[in-house]
Amino acid sequence: MELANRVKTLTPSSTLAITAKAKELKKQGHDVIGLGAGEPDFNTPEHILEAANKAMYDGFTKYTPAGGTVELKNAIIKKMKQDQGLTYQNDEVIVTTGAKHALFTLFQVLLNPDDEVIIPAPYWVSYPEQVKLAEGKPVIVEALEKNEFKITPDQLENIITPKTKAIIINSPSNPTGVMYTKDELKAIGDICLKHKLLIVSDEIYEKLIYTDEPHVSIAEISPELKEQTIVINGVSKSHSMTGWRIGYAVGNNKIIKAMTNLASHSTSNPTSIAQYAATAAYESTQEQVDKMREAFKERLSKLYEWITDIPGIQCVKPKGAFYLFPNVSEAVKLNGFDTVDEWVTALLEEEKVALVPGSGFGSPNNVRLSYAISLDQLEEASKRIKRFVNNHQ
Repeated sequence: MELANRVKTLTPSSTLAITAKAKELKKQGHDVIGLGAGEPDFNTPEHILEAANKAMYDGFTKYTPAGGTVELKNAIIKKMKQDQGLTYQNDEVIVTTGAKHALFTLFQVLLNPDDEVIIPAPYWVSYPEQVKLAEGKPVIVEALEKNEFKITPDQLENIITPKTKAIIINSPSNPTGVMYTKDELKAIGDICLKHKLLIVSDEIYEKLIYTDEPHVSIAEISPELKEQTIVINGVSKSHSMTGWRIGYAVGNNKIIKAMTNLASHSTSNPTSIAQYAATAAYESTQEQVDKMREAFKERLSKLYEWITDIPGIQCVKPKGAFYLFPNVSEAVKLNGFDTVDEWVTALLEEEKVALVPGSGFGSPNNVRLSYAISLDQLEEASKRIKRFVNNHQ
C-alpha cells in the first residue's frame, strides 16, 4: 500500500543507528555510557507525585476540556505574569500533550503548502520535520559558531521572502545551550515586525540557566512583539516531567483557538492526571527545580573543562539547557576519519561512549553531549573520549 506523500519527506533520525548500536552493546554486557539523554536524570519532585496520586483517588480520571483544565491554564497564566511580566487570558492558552505537540499543532494550523519557516541551525531535530508534515518549507539559516550559534539580523533580513510566514527562536537552545540577549532578541523582533512574521519562541529550557544573565522572552520586549509571538513551554525539562507529556502554547487567541479545535480532533485532551500534576508543579515550591539547576551547573563546569582539554575539540560554553555541543572536526581529522558520524561510531565501538552526531541538528562538525547523568559517569566518559582521541593520533 502506498504511503502518504507527507511522510515520505521525513528524514530518519540520525541518532537511531547510534542508539541501536549502544543498546546492542549494552545487551552484550558492555559498560556503555550514553551521553544522548534529552531529559533530566532526576525523578519528578515528591509533591508533584503526591498531587497526581490525589487526583487519581479524587476521581479526576475523566475527559477534560480539549485545551486543558481551567486550573492548569490559570497556573500557566500566573507563571507567565510572574516570570515574564506578560498578561494572558484563558482563551490565549492551550495545554498540549507535551511541548512537541504544541509545536506540531501550531504548524498544522498555521502553514499552507510551501509557506516558509526560518529555522536557525543548529536546530532541534523535530523543527524541520514538523514544518514538512504541515506541507511547509523549512528554510535553514546557519548560525555561525563565531557568533555563538546565534543568527544575526542581517542573516534574517537576507533570507526572508514573500513566502516566509514564521521564524523559530529556541533560547536557551537545544542542542547548543546558547541564549539570546534582550538586545539580540529586539533586533530580530524588529525585523519580524517589519515583515509581519510570526515568532515561535520555544522556551522549554528557560528554568535551566547557569549564568547571571536572565532569561528573556521575545514576547516581553514590547506589546507589538507579544501580539506576534507564540510562546511554547512546558514542565518536561524544568520539573523533570518528560514522561508526563504536558506542554503549552500561549499567544494570539485566533491561533490558540484553531490549535484547540485541532487538538479536539486529535488527542481530545492531555492526560487529566498529568494536568493536575503540572498544576502542582507551578503552584507549589520551586525548591527542587533550584536544586536540579545547581546540579546541572556543577556538571556543566566540570564537563566543559574535561572536554575542552581533549586535543582537537573546541566548544562554545553553554549558558543553559543541559548539553555541550563541541566542534570535533579537528579531532576527526587528527584521528583519520572522514566524517563526524564515522568518528562517533568508532568511539562507541572502541570506548563504549555514545554521543549524538551533529548532522541531525544541521551541524555536521559537532556532536551533542548531554550532562543529564552523574558527575562520575561524565568524568569517566571524558577520560574515554580523550583516550580514544590520543590512541588514534
